[in-house]
Parts: sequence; C-alpha cells; structure tokens
Amino acid sequence: MPQITAVTVEDVRFPTSLTADGSDAMNKDGDYSAAYVVLQTDGVDAAGAPLGGYGLTFTIGRGNDIVAAAALLQARRLIGWDVDAMAADMGAVYRFLTADSQLRWLGPEKGVVHLSLAAVLNASWDLVARAAGKPLWQLLTDMSPEQLVEIADLRYLSDALTRDEALGILRAREGTKGERVAELARTGYPAYTTSAGWLGYDDDKLRRLCQEAVDAGYGYVKLKVGADLDDDIRRCAIAREIIGPQRNLMIDANQVWDVDQAIEWVRALAQFEPLWIEEPTSPDDILGHAAVRRAVAPIGVATGEHCHNRVMFKQLFQAEAIDFCQLDTGRLASINEILAVLLLAAKFGVPVCPHAGGVGLCEMVQHVSVLDYVAVSGDLTNRVTEFVDHLHEHFTDPCLVRDTGSGSAYVLPRSPGYSTQMRPESVQRYRFPDGQYWATAREEASAAAPQLHVVTDEPAAAVAS
Repeated sequence: MPQITAVTVEDVRFPTSLTADGSDAMNKDGDYSAAYVVLQTDGVDAAGAPLGGYGLTFTIGRGNDIVAAAALLQARRLIGWDVDAMAADMGAVYRFLTADSQLRWLGPEKGVVHLSLAAVLNASWDLVARAAGKPLWQLLTDMSPEQLVEIADLRYLSDALTRDEALGILRAREGTKGERVAELARTGYPAYTTSAGWLGYDDDKLRRLCQEAVDAGYGYVKLKVGADLDDDIRRCAIAREIIGPQRNLMIDANQVWDVDQAIEWVRALAQFEPLWIEEPTSPDDILGHAAVRRAVAPIGVATGEHCHNRVMFKQLFQAEAIDFCQLDTGRLASINEILAVLLLAAKFGVPVCPHAGGVGLCEMVQHVSVLDYVAVSGDLTNRVTEFVDHLHEHFTDPCLVRDTGSGSAYVLPRSPGYSTQMRPESVQRYRFPDGQYWATAREEASAAAPQLHVVTDEPAAAVAS
C-alpha cells in the first residue's frame, strides 16, 4: 500500500517575454510559469520506477512564488495518505483539501488559494492514474456514471443541475463510450492554434505563422486583439487573406474592454467574420458578457480561462452569456470541479472549447476534452481545443498534435497519468530564482548595469570608504 511520504513545490519560470510569445492586449510581457507540485511516495509504478504524482497550475511570472507557497501549505496535508485509498475515493480527497476553513477564508474558491489547490489536485489525479497504469482520460472514462457523479463537486449547483440530472447525462452516454474512444484513436480531438496570433508579433511573422498553420492543417486560427483598432483591422485582414474564407478565425481581447467598447470594437471587426470574441470584458462581469452576446450575434462570445469556479460558470450559462465554454485546467479545482462544469455545459447545450497554451495546459486539457466527448457530451459539434506550440519539450509526455487529413487534432494520450511530469533538467534550469538560466541572467544583468553615481553631502573620500 504505497503512501505519500513527501512533497516538493517548485517555482518554474520560462522567459517567454523575450520573444513576445503569449503577448496580448492585457498581458504584454508574460514569462510563462508554473507552480509545480510533486507528490512522492514509497511505492513503484507498473514499470518498477518510483511512483509519484506531478501537477501544476499556470501563471505568467511575478507572483508565481506566492502560488507555489500556497500549494506547499495544501500539499503537505496529504503526507501519509494511502494512494489506494485516494484512488478509491477522489471525491474524499477533494473534500478534505477544500475543507480547510482557514485557507478558504482567503478565497473562497478563487484567487491564489484556488490556483494552488488546482496544482495539488492535478498532482493527486496524476498520481492515482499512474498508480492504475492508465492515462487520466481512460481512468475517468472507465468509471461508471455513479462513480463520476461522486467525484464531481455539485455544491451550489442544484438550482441549475441536480444530481439526478447529472446521472441522466452520464447514463445517456454510457453504452456508446467505447465507440467514441475508438473514433478518437483514429481521428484525434480537433485542435485550433493561437501560435500565429500573439499581439507582439510583427506583420511579417503573423503572415508567416498563419501560412504555417494552414500548411499544418489547422481549420481554426485565433488572433489577439484589443490594443489598437486600426492595427486589429490590418492584422485580421492579413490573417483572413492567408487562411481564406473557408477556415475559422477567432479573436481574443483578454478582458481589455468595457462592455460598450467591446460591442463597438467587435462590430468593427465583424467584416472578417470571426467565429467568436473571447474575453471581451471583465471575466467577472456575467451580465456584461450577456449584453455583448446579444449585441454582436451571430459572432459568438467565449470566456472561461479566468472564471474562478463552477458557480460563475453556472451563472454564465443561466444568463445565456456565452456561446463557448473555455474552462481552464489550472484555474478550476482539477477534475472534481471541471467535471461539474462539463455537466453544466451539457445541460445548457454550450460546447466546451477549453483554454490552453500556458505551461502544461495543453498537456492537461487533452484529457479533459476526451472526457467531455466520451462520457459527458458525446458531441464534437462546434468543439475545438486550443493548442499553442510552446514549451512542450519540457515535459516527459508532451501532447502531440498532427494533421489527420480533415484538420489538426490532438493525438489520444497513451502514457499513464495526466501528462504533467516535467523533465528534471528543465526544472533545474528554469527554477526561479536560483535555476541555471535565471542565475546566469541575473549575473549578466548585474555586469551590464551602469555604475551608480551617489549624490551626497559628504566628501568623496568618505563615499569611497
């Protein structure tokens, strides 16, 4: 019976700001980062290697240390837990970690505490999947409807989704799950790319990357917008010229507009026929999203990467505020809360197109999309999952996207776990602030800094001494 014997949490940061990867109207210079949790055990996996669980949440630089510190506080509570007992009742693990009333006071279910909880629970789910020798999507889709409902956090949702309704949704898909798994093994899960459209890229790079996306088989390309309307018109024109009228173009404002400004701006870009406008205004403004949706139709409204919890998603669905649900695997409290949102989306008929792109998010999100299609929605209509081709080389089991002939798609993961284990050498190099990369960068910056001239009333000799 393996037990958790120790935990480590690392602050890992990659210098993506140097190349403007990830740049948008709100976040211009992010360094993609992860609060990386490792749960160590005294057991071994099926291959005889040490058994551990690996999880993370995503940030964009400063403050990642705060999330890592909170994750360590929460992860330490799992020391001594039996892995088999965890696997038998992951709902109990979730309830144990979320029942710390003193930590909940700092949220509840939002902000740093919830981000860090996601990292710890992601590591927990990775651990039990590795112990079972299954990729996480398979561990989940092998569960019965009753087992899945037991792990889903349905608290505060009964006015929109009852437990019986959740069971009904899952039971309706139960008999045909195998068919959909076989289909995904052949075709993969549809993907779209944001790699071409970062706001900091110049027009030549935008043009080149859009063409590369077309050549790679992408039928969906997303651009960042929102800093300057004339620039957006020019950049959308370039993108539409390259991808042609038959492919889908999406635009993402990353929360930068007020509601009225969002409506005006999206109408100005309507000539390029975007499929959706993503995060048109504050992620907390549910009624604002509903107003934008009514005003810009038939352009869809998408949001969710900064949606704190399942209750906010419930209200977005109830208010008919969004056309596409973009839940985030590093912001919601892992599978327990993600499953609740998937069930809500199925009840309200809103397609789930998860947010990804940040460190490890693409690796995790593929499992969630497969879970949704196989066990929850049973539908691929208007469903496509984000892919950004950055930083996958730092993972032991990186996600794979390939052209299937009918479009680019995620290849069904086969390795045990949640695909969240980082390469030890990457952690060593990019650990902040003492990893090799950051220590060297700090030394070089110090050497290149100009000498300071001290202004003082004292004689120069005194200053020198």
